This record gives sequence, C-alpha cells and structure tokens, in this order.
Amino acid sequence: MDLTSKRILVTGGNGFLGRNVLAKLYQAGCEGVHAPQRHHLDLTVVHEVAELWAMYRPEVVIHLAANVGGIGKNRRMPGRIWLDNMAMAVNVLEMSVAASVEKIVYVGTVCSYPKVVDRMPFIEADLFSGFPEETNAPYGIAKRAIGVGLQAIHEQYGIPAAYLIPTNLYGPADNFDIDDSHVIPAMIRRFVEAVENGEEHVSLWGTGRCSREFLYADDAAAAIVKAAEVVETPHPINLGGSGEVTIEVLAHKIARHCGFGGAITFDTTQPDGQPRRAVDGRRAKDELGWEPTTDFEDGLTATVEWYRKQRSMEATNA
Repeated sequence: MDLTSKRILVTGGNGFLGRNVLAKLYQAGCEGVHAPQRHHLDLTVVHEVAELWAMYRPEVVIHLAANVGGIGKNRRMPGRIWLDNMAMAVNVLEMSVAASVEKIVYVGTVCSYPKVVDRMPFIEADLFSGFPEETNAPYGIAKRAIGVGLQAIHEQYGIPAAYLIPTNLYGPADNFDIDDSHVIPAMIRRFVEAVENGEEHVSLWGTGRCSREFLYADDAAAAIVKAAEVVETPHPINLGGSGEVTIEVLAHKIARHCGFGGAITFDTTQPDGQPRRAVDGRRAKDELGWEPTTDFEDGLTATVEWYRKQRSMEATNA
C-alpha cells in the first residue's frame, strides 16, 4: 500500500509512541494524516468516534490509543484500564467496519503474554498458552481480546489488518509521571532527582531479579509504518528490542547514565510484575524486513538527555 496518497487516522497520535509514528509517516511523505488530541475527543464515547469518522473519512486506521501505565497504576485502576481499552477499541473497530476502511493497524502489548511459559523468549504461538501476570492482567487480557476481535473482523469482512506486539518501549518524550510511568522513565526520574538532591541511596521496587526487553520507540514506529504498508493478515507479530536484561542490571546502567554513584537497594515488599519478558522477533524480520537499529546504551543516553533538558526548561519557566 502506498500510504502517501491515503487518509490516515492515528488514534493516540499525540502520545509517546504516537508522536514517533507521526514523525515516520511525515518522513515517508504522507500528507493526509490526522491525529486528534485526547482533550478534543473521547474514543470511549461512540457518537464522538462516529463524528471523527465523518470528519476525516479515514482509509487507513492505526490504533495506538490506550489507557496504560506501570505496575502502580495497574494495581490502582484495573477496572478503569480494562473498561477504557475495550471501549476505545470496540468503537474504533466498529466504525472501521462500517466505513470499510482499507487497512487497520493495531498495536497490542507484551503484557498479553502468559506469566509463565515453557520457553523464553515469547513466540507468537505462546499468546494463549496461559494467564498474564496478575498485576497487569486486566490490561493484557483486554489488549489480547482486541487482537482476537481484529482477527474476527478480518475473517468476516475481509479488511486487511496488522497486529503488532512490541516489547517494553522507551525513549525521549516518554511518560515520566511519578505515579504512572514504566520502569525506564521511573528509574531515570528517580536517579536524576537523587543526584540533584545529593542523595546517597535509592530504593527501587521488587527484587531486581525479574527481566525485561526494551525497544526504542523510534524503532517501533518504523515497524508500525512498515506493517501499514505491507501486512495484510492480523496474526500477531512480535517487535523485539535490545535483548533481555534484569532490572538490577538495568538500574545500574541507568544510574551510570544519570551520574548517580550511591547505593541501590530493592524493596522486596513491592511486586516485581512479570518474572521474565522478552520476545522472539523472527516473524517481524521475515514479514516486515524489520529489525531494531538503536543500540540500548545510545537509547538510554538520548532518553536521559531529553529528560534533563525538559527538567531544565520547566525550572526556567517556573
């Protein structure tokens, strides 16, 4: 599909991943791109979604919008997270069917994978082999169900579609909110503040023994745009990143990037979340011709530098 001539709707286009996707679309020469902001549109309200379709008449839909956060938010708001993600997707998919759009691209989550599998990294066939880790199960189950819905829509209505599952994302312009952020931005904020305040000790949640794999958001965006161009069938496609790393090793990497030289301990009264998380990316390489290109250390450097610049600008404007 030549995207440059298409009317493209990107839900969640003003979010962390969305801004990277918009940049890739513009770089590719796409001019008919629309990304309404959240305060102008509530995707959980069906008549507002209908008005959106009437206004923009999208031919390609890239559904990124989600109610998402770290372990803390998932523990505080499991019901709201499940309700919002299901409602947004149902409205977007129903309107896409009614309008007979030419392509739907849906981005799921690695949180949909089971808590325990027989092997690591996750392959796409593992997706339904067990229940997700409990602290983010409502989010993971909702996103998994949406993927099933997309496959059913493709089967019944013949709409070409893509279903991508990125591992944990990070990068500049991530969410650094103290209550809702994921592990990398949360650690960066904690260590930067520790340096600024002259602290000699930082305590982090969990045991430090669980593991994650991280994907630079710009690399994920490149895969999403490529999928919009070439993928027709919505079977799951993993988007892998930098390889599996334990949270303890990650903490020391980020501390070094932030210039923190004090002690790092782990509060084992707080949850780890998923024991291990990494994905097999061979299907993405075979079907998209895509692999991540950003070195993990370079990505961390860019993310820390962006956050420090933002803090400096906020302090100047305060």
